[in-house]
Amino acid sequence: MSEGRLSVVIVDDEAPARMLLREFLTAHEDIDIVAECANGFEAVKAVAERQPDLLLLDVQMPKLDGFEVLELVGNGPTVIFVTAYDNYAIRAFDVHAVDYLLKPFSAERLGEALGRARTRRQTREKLPVADLVASSRPRKAPIARILIRDRGDVHVIPIDKIDYIESQDDYAAVKALGKSYLKEQTLADLETLLDPARFVRIHRRFILNVARLSRIELSVTDSRAAILTDGTELPISKTGYARLRELL
Repeated sequence: MSEGRLSVVIVDDEAPARMLLREFLTAHEDIDIVAECANGFEAVKAVAERQPDLLLLDVQMPKLDGFEVLELVGNGPTVIFVTAYDNYAIRAFDVHAVDYLLKPFSAERLGEALGRARTRRQTREKLPVADLVASSRPRKAPIARILIRDRGDVHVIPIDKIDYIESQDDYAAVKALGKSYLKEQTLADLETLLDPARFVRIHRRFILNVARLSRIELSVTDSRAAILTDGTELPISKTGYARLRELL
């Protein structure tokens, strides 16, 4: 991409909305549209493959919404959110000084947002992804799935398919369906999102899906181990054992 130009990916599940953005963007000579995406899965793939400077990202989309896309692509591109009125989303945008276009918007309003995006790009200002995602929605029920990006692919893992989750520094290894999926999120962060009636932190390194527990064994050193239905053995700390006893 030429110096001073912005490569842009448009993400919106509605074709007329994508067409309007494309029309407005043609008035800006420094803009190169490198991809148009009709859903969040296409968006994650496009960001991985094209490495755009700017993402024009719709918030309300089926399957993967805009905040889930943001969580998966991280701090790569500068983002301008595009949304119909959403009280929690807009409150989050205002708190974190993130630019957004409220539908319906004018060509002039898009131009203002692009100006700020150019400035943020030049100053290499980072988007507070974790804080923005956390504050973008009302407090909801525990998550029903975990999303994990593998290059341009997205794995959607239903919670009830998970055996256990293991801490690996700033990552979490999700063990499910006979495979291990590495997610860029700490075990402590994931723990706050899971149903405490189904998932227990049995050790500083492990969260267990209680439905997978077959039995608890006591070793000669008086330490305990969780034996899973597939024979996997996980250590249980004293604190973890107390948590398990409360649940079982």
